[in-house]
Amino acid sequence: MRLIFTSLVSHGHLYPLLPLAVAARDAGHDVLFATGEDMRPVVEKAGLAWESAGFGMREAFASFFGPDAPPRDPTAPPESFYPVIGQVFGNVLPRRFVADLTPLLERHRPDLVVYESGNAGGAIAARLAGIPAIGHGFGRVSPGEVMDIINGHIEDYANEIGVDGVKLTSFGDPVIDICPESVQSPDFLAETNRIPLRPVGWAEPGDLPAGVVGRDKSRPLIYLTLGTAFGDEGVLKRAIAGLARLEADVVVAAGPTVEPAQLGEVPANVRVEAWVPQTELLPHVDLVVHHGGSGTTLGAFGAALPQLVLPQGADQFTNAEAVVAAGVGGQLIGAEGTEDAIFEQSRKLLADDGVRAAARKLADEVAAMPSPAEVAARLPEFAG
Repeated sequence: MRLIFTSLVSHGHLYPLLPLAVAARDAGHDVLFATGEDMRPVVEKAGLAWESAGFGMREAFASFFGPDAPPRDPTAPPESFYPVIGQVFGNVLPRRFVADLTPLLERHRPDLVVYESGNAGGAIAARLAGIPAIGHGFGRVSPGEVMDIINGHIEDYANEIGVDGVKLTSFGDPVIDICPESVQSPDFLAETNRIPLRPVGWAEPGDLPAGVVGRDKSRPLIYLTLGTAFGDEGVLKRAIAGLARLEADVVVAAGPTVEPAQLGEVPANVRVEAWVPQTELLPHVDLVVHHGGSGTTLGAFGAALPQLVLPQGADQFTNAEAVVAAGVGGQLIGAEGTEDAIFEQSRKLLADDGVRAAARKLADEVAAMPSPAEVAARLPEFAG
């Protein structure tokens, strides 16, 4: 069977699809992954064929604003940026992906398209080509004002080119869902043909920081990250200062948007890295302090870890709410995220038996979800 997977040009949108794509290839299917040039090395390191489709987030926003983009006011409320986000994710990106995927689908004529749920252009291109398709989620679905705006633009574009049946995240197609049911959006569960898939973390191979393996386990190990897109020097410095006060060791992944040198001298119990293999690190960790990105949130769910979430944007706020509602952690939003508050909340989470019990229960739920190989075996059900 010929399969085309497609995702937005972002690690957070690409990584969740790779375990199933690799499992499908290992099952003997002909798998091609269509995404932007920036993600080509990741796809090829996974041993998958790649073709270009779409463009990255920076190019998408630059395409919307043109050469005279006004600087964004960092003090403006997030809601003020919703109209721009709606246009970029609901119009600019879908149009570009449809333009790129249409000839690609014509050349390859796959039996099935697996499109990442944020990539509406993948769903629309498959519908235009008359090729069966299914969605693939990248985390918890986060309904709300910004999603309503995005979906309004998607619906307008779809109607403009004669595609009907547009629905929230699914376009009426089945959706592979990597979020445990107990923390998934009730609205999504009620309206979607859901195919559960265990969230298997994906990270490029790499060595763990020195001192992680074989460390003194009488001292907790805390992992601090703001992910690949929302790094903030000030937030990281405050978090490092708060966490360093604990009788614990701290590993920091600065990410691609903050240079480790920007964080200056750090205490002796803190180690700063540009990048860490998160999937390999989590089994060694006792607490994750992070931004609330889907990959880190779900990874912590699967590893039975308490979480302190410092949401920075996008779906991170609703992910943080889900963490709190599930009893597996806490959240500090905006100005709440002081050094003292991060210290105090982290101290409490490390000592809270109830949080650890809730995290173990959620990890058991994740472990019981179907594996990528099991879901790959079902893919022919959805092909034409």
